[in-house]
Amino acid sequence: MTTKILSRAEELVLLAVWKLGDGAYGVTIRKLIIERTQQEWSIGAIYVPLDRLTQWGFLDAIDGAPTAERGGRRKRYFRLTAQGIAALERLKKVQDDMWSDLPDLALNRGDS
Repeated sequence: MTTKILSRAEELVLLAVWKLGDGAYGVTIRKLIIERTQQEWSIGAIYVPLDRLTQWGFLDAIDGAPTAERGGRRKRYFRLTAQGIAALERLKKVQDDMWSDLPDLALNRGDS
């Protein structure tokens, strides 16, 4: 298992794949991330992490059947692997540890 800490983009892509289940492919992943972050994401901002996460074994890529509306091209679906789940769990633990025991943020802003 890797000790790599995921980037925010990698984390969001993995979480989107997990949430979408069997319907996770590039367009649906991008749409969900845009909806949840309220920010525009380019196609490349989605596909670069998808490729990297697949290479690392955190995602499986499965080619769907060719469809007429796509000109006979196949959709590439993604599925979270056990390694991907472990990477997300590790990242969550690190984030929880970093967020725990913080001083009151209001005191640091000078708010009264």
